[in-house]
Amino acid sequence: MAIGAQDNIDRELVNKYAKIKVDNSESAKLVDYQTMLEAMTDFANHQRDMMTVDKKLKEICSNATSKSIRYMRINFNPPRRR
Repeated sequence: MAIGAQDNIDRELVNKYAKIKVDNSESAKLVDYQTMLEAMTDFANHQRDMMTVDKKLKEICSNATSKSIRYMRINFNPPRRR
């Protein structure tokens, strides 16, 4: 997948928004960066823990399924007629 403008409309939008300057210093003061980093860390830790639980659950389900399978011998070679 290419990055950048692919056609004339995209190029015009890039040129239009490249010239706009935004001053969001007021909104940056509303959120404490330390609190935001802590929230992001908590979320990442939660996601990692959920991946670990999911992996363990898949292993448990796989083990339970494999232990409940009953294998039967099937004769693939029928007896010959004489």
